[in-house]
Amino acid sequence: MTELLDAPGRTSPGADRAPARRAPRTPRGPAGSGPAPSGNPLARAARAAGALLTSPKYGPVTVTAILFVAVFVVGGIRYRGFFSGQVFLNLFVDNAYLIVLAVGMTFVILTGGIDLSVGAVVALSGMIAASLLQTGWSPAAVIPLILVLTSVLGLLVGLMIHVFKVQPFIATLAAMFLARGLCYVISQSSISITDPTFVQLAVSRIPLGGGMSITPSVIIALVVVAIAVWVLHATRFGRTVYAIGGGETSGLLMGLPVARTKVLVYVISGFCSGLAGVLFTFYTLSGYPLTAIGTELDAIAAVVIGGTLLTGGYGFVLGSVLGVLVLGVIQTIITFEGTLSSWWTKIFIGALLLVFIILQKVLTARRR
Repeated sequence: MTELLDAPGRTSPGADRAPARRAPRTPRGPAGSGPAPSGNPLARAARAAGALLTSPKYGPVTVTAILFVAVFVVGGIRYRGFFSGQVFLNLFVDNAYLIVLAVGMTFVILTGGIDLSVGAVVALSGMIAASLLQTGWSPAAVIPLILVLTSVLGLLVGLMIHVFKVQPFIATLAAMFLARGLCYVISQSSISITDPTFVQLAVSRIPLGGGMSITPSVIIALVVVAIAVWVLHATRFGRTVYAIGGGETSGLLMGLPVARTKVLVYVISGFCSGLAGVLFTFYTLSGYPLTAIGTELDAIAAVVIGGTLLTGGYGFVLGSVLGVLVLGVIQTIITFEGTLSSWWTKIFIGALLLVFIILQKVLTARRR
């Protein structure tokens, strides 16, 4: 047997198999340091950051967050007393009504629509509140009545858009003129609010410690934001809102309640406009027909700067809140500067809006 195995031309049974491959050596770091990590952590972090910034979903809102932090830090470096907790909280105190307004606008823009009536509805809410309180109505009746009326106005706008196929721009423009005209029907001059409940809500502060405080309006605004986040991300209605913005035809093919959702987003916008009007009366303690002229543009700017695409489908409520805070911190810097007109706020907002619209176009084009 040994001779047969050792004979020339004979091979052992496993000799015709492929030779076993040697296991690859594990790359090692410096002596005694064990296996080297796979890849460069900095490179991985850079790739992740690049993917985040170039994402049409998360890119704009990430840029907004970075912009807000950068502007706030610059203000803190430049102006004494700027970098404080109360200055930051005042951004919420001064813009609580605009945060609520931006929440309603976010729902509308996510579906690819627009609402130009919100500023006029804020003024109408203030006029209704001031006139009814002046005649002796209770705030417990006035506030719910305002919210119902503004929601009904939003319902009419939504039905006009869905049933009669009117463009959102035209339908909400008509509602804007209607609401502003009703303000002048109620009164052509300012109406002061002296109701004790409204006055108490206007002057009361909620202490947070360290000499810092907020107003009840901030609590209301944050509750609205929390509810909106839950609705958009944890309910079928919210998923339908995003689906309509991504493609209304696709939503219909998936069997989603597109018609009902399109109408309801304008009801939500009307409700938020009415609530924002009530919060604004807490802030001013008056009703005036010319109140909130141009506020609808501030709300749209905040939503777009916050990362919501004007064409719909992408966006976050928290991004819209960040957009409001960016507008607020710009106004605060101009106030601290003391030598600049408040109109510079509009100039900076216009420039930012243009930059973010271009950013949205670039990111959506890259996605395609």
